[in-house]
Amino acid sequence: MPTSTLLAVTRQDVNDVQCQALFVSRLRPSDNPTTDMIAEAIIGSVRRFGPDGCAGQMAQEFGDHPDAASGRMRWVRQLAVRAGRDTWPGGHDAAERQVAA
Repeated sequence: MPTSTLLAVTRQDVNDVQCQALFVSRLRPSDNPTTDMIAEAIIGSVRRFGPDGCAGQMAQEFGDHPDAASGRMRWVRQLAVRAGRDTWPGGHDAAERQVAA
């Protein structure tokens, strides 16, 4: 009989996924993104690539363009801090459910 394993998703995991998803999103600094735009970008990237796919896309960019990628990641982390926990509709618990799904 197969058993299922429950994965514990920590807040750090969720923050990492948010940053990776923002990194691979189509948002640009010139968009001057609002909190709603940030949320839409995160959810769209996770739906498009999945959490592991976002990490893979980001890793590829760091390999191909390390200088540009590091600048983008600094910007993404600033966005994530500015947006805070409201980035995911429904708050942080919704983020954990979205990533775990």
